Amino acid sequence: MFHHESGCVTDRFRRICACAVLMWFAVLSCAFTQDVTLFKDDFSTVARGPLSSATGARTEYHYLPEAAPRSAWAVSNNRGWWSVRETDGDRFVYQNKVDEADYTHPMIVAGDIFWADYDLTVRFAPEYYSRQCGVVFRVQNDRCYYFFGVRGGQVVLKKVNHATGFHQPDETVLDIRNIAWEVGKMMEARVSLRGDRITARLDGYAQLSAVDSTFRTGGIGLTSNVPARFTSVEVTTTRGQQILAESARRKFEETEASLQARNPKPVVWKKIRTEGFGSGRSLRFGDMDGDGIIDVLIGQVLHHGPKDRNSEIGCLTAMTFEGRKLWQTGRPDPWKTVLTNDVAFQIHDIDRNGSSEVIYCRNFELVIADGLTGRVRVSIPTPETPERRYNPDINIFPHILGDCIYFCDLRGTGYDSDIILKDRYRYIWAYDDKLELLWKAECNTGHYPWAADTDGDGRDELLMGYTLFDDDGTVLWTLDGSLGDHADGVAILPFMPGEAPKVLCAASDEGVFFADLKGRIIKHHFIGHAQNPAVADFRSDMPGLEVVTINFWGNQGIVHFFDADGNLYHSFEPNQYGSMCEPVNWSGNSEMFFVHNANVDEGGVFDGRGRKVVMFPDDGHPDMCTAVLDIVGDQRDEIVVWDPDEIWVYTQNDNPRTGKIARVRKNPLYNESNYKTSVAIPE
Repeated sequence: MFHHESGCVTDRFRRICACAVLMWFAVLSCAFTQDVTLFKDDFSTVARGPLSSATGARTEYHYLPEAAPRSAWAVSNNRGWWSVRETDGDRFVYQNKVDEADYTHPMIVAGDIFWADYDLTVRFAPEYYSRQCGVVFRVQNDRCYYFFGVRGGQVVLKKVNHATGFHQPDETVLDIRNIAWEVGKMMEARVSLRGDRITARLDGYAQLSAVDSTFRTGGIGLTSNVPARFTSVEVTTTRGQQILAESARRKFEETEASLQARNPKPVVWKKIRTEGFGSGRSLRFGDMDGDGIIDVLIGQVLHHGPKDRNSEIGCLTAMTFEGRKLWQTGRPDPWKTVLTNDVAFQIHDIDRNGSSEVIYCRNFELVIADGLTGRVRVSIPTPETPERRYNPDINIFPHILGDCIYFCDLRGTGYDSDIILKDRYRYIWAYDDKLELLWKAECNTGHYPWAADTDGDGRDELLMGYTLFDDDGTVLWTLDGSLGDHADGVAILPFMPGEAPKVLCAASDEGVFFADLKGRIIKHHFIGHAQNPAVADFRSDMPGLEVVTINFWGNQGIVHFFDADGNLYHSFEPNQYGSMCEPVNWSGNSEMFFVHNANVDEGGVFDGRGRKVVMFPDDGHPDMCTAVLDIVGDQRDEIVVWDPDEIWVYTQNDNPRTGKIARVRKNPLYNESNYKTSVAIPE
């Protein structure tokens, strides 16, 4: 009897527990499927005025706070013009330009890359009938996303995934309908994302749908190639999807925090004041006083206009990192701190006598000066401006001003004592160390060259833009006739041990390509305006060397990673800025990192997987410019940060470090440029 009663109690208890579990699952299921708001904006709290400043080329390799987002929306590229306006008490975002390009589109973005399934509702009103206007979603960057909106007399659902050729976007129309809509009338777009299924409805007009799994997650954006108003945006999802997105974000941030905890922290080594004679990213580094310690040469840039198309060195100031001024030539001007280009000046022991010279162009002269005193040793007139000018705004004087200087070994002396001087952007001249002209040539020069002995004769060949010159100036091959735009950064390197070198080119709007030594393109990635390439062992788990590039014009801030075979293996967009992306031997281990910018929140040092592995301290340091080099002498790199008023040098908090430290071969300090391909090759 006892056992029977006990069994009844047990059965009753089990039934109660089962009901409770079912009720709990029902409540939990309801909670997980309940709609929650991820994002909502009617722009009522956003200050009226532009969403960004027109900073232009200054943000190619400078961090400028005026370019930072002023709301939850980031201006994703330099197309169009976005602002917040108000009419009759109602605020809205307005894009006020007609942009006729179809390879990139004006866009502002918001949200999180970890969002997966969500519903997006946007109210908007295009004020022109032609060209596209609408919403983007599952945004990876402003070259990879889904679009829904109107284009002429159609409503379109499409996928955009980079490009198939020069200014040829890779667009796949997933669904399309012909509709008749009224210009200036407000319409509402509703997009629903569930796994690979996309449903999009333009209220009162049409419903479109598609199945596509290219982009599984991503944020949102507004885009228009014509003047248009956007009045409200709302993103909702289920509680379950919100938890998944938050969990993914938290896991990524925890991984970054763990990596940051493992790496040395930046600590200040030196600070020097440069107020009145400082500059933007126009510094050179080298031992000018002969004491075996790196010094700094500050170049202020003089623009003759229009814009930056005719520029030269105005004032040079040589300093030690103890703050001692060695010499100064030219007149310093605290307003000459802005630059968006290279000018011709370097530090180099050109005569190989053990002491450095400063070589520069100013006042239509090519000058070799003593590094310790600044006294001119020898000078010659810069080349006469060629009669055939490809651009009437460039080279407006009888003699060229000099766009950059590069040193290499054309004569086979075993030393980089030959000088390459170029103009903007068509002609080059080669000189020996006595300033005797060796040869001159013409090509689409791009920004900055690279030299290497590609045929094994002991003399360098010169890769200038899309053209490879022999040591005597003979053209070995050129791609000028088959490629558009210009070369932003080039290199000739062996990317795998034992393999022949390959040509790397970050080719602005041509994207990134790899070629063999005969000029035959092996891989070509049309990823937008690529520049500032860096080559190093960014991934110790992958064979050979990796390449990092960053985009600018038309899609600034997208970072791409390529393996040793030239395959794209990862991309991310930390923010919408350009940067030098210089490789840094920070930890002393074999795996290199790269510096993005020095801002406390938006900058940092990243690894070859796109993770922030070092953060800059919140100590009031300047963050306009960065450079990377070994100054202290422990084989690891320091990070130099500066603005026109001061220069700070960061080293590691465990300096000096004992034990084995990875050794890498980097660009020689005498070949510095805002457009160089930065390398850190394992030795």
